[in-house]
This record gives sequence, structure tokens and C-alpha cells, in this order.
Amino acid sequence: MLDEADYNQKVAQVFKRILAAADRLDPDVLEAESTGDMVTLTAASGEKCVVNTQRAVRQIWVAGKSQGIHFSWDDATGQWRDDKGKGLELFAWVSEVVEAIAGTPLPYP
Repeated sequence: MLDEADYNQKVAQVFKRILAAADRLDPDVLEAESTGDMVTLTAASGEKCVVNTQRAVRQIWVAGKSQGIHFSWDDATGQWRDDKGKGLELFAWVSEVVEAIAGTPLPYP
């Protein structure tokens, strides 16, 4: 498990990358808001994708497409991977959720 400092640094990087990708989209298509431990991506339809910290267990939780998925840092791959072994990667999943709610995937820089 990541120590607190590493976890905080990795979460900050995740939030920064998601917000940078959202900024590349027209705000009439998708708006992004960051409030401390959460990033909320809101489509024009009002549907949301929420990316939130789970500090106690050093995870990131993503809610969207009528489900919530927990992601843990995987040292072996250097990625955030779902904790149920479904093969989901955090950034790809957030992009998939955004495409489902806004009609376009996140264009990560």
C-alpha cells in the first residue's frame, strides 16, 4: 500500500491530468470542477462522473455509468487498476464514462 505522501502525490497527478483533459473540451459539452478530494465532470445533460479519494484505503473511486469502481495503485504496471480484477485502468475508465455521458472521450494530453 502507498504511504500517505506517495498517495497524495499520485492523486494530485490524477486530478491534474483529468482536469487538463476536460479543459480541452468545449465547456458546453463537459464541465469540470475540483473540490479538494473530488473532481466532478458534468455533461450538458446533467449526468456526472465523479472521481473521489478513498484515503483510508489509499484508493480512488470513480462513479459513473450507474456504478462505482475502486482503483488501487499497481506498482507492477505503474497504473491505477480496479480492485476487482476486471482489467480496468483508471484513465481509460474515466474516459469511457465521459464518452457515455457527453458523447466524446476525454482527450488526455
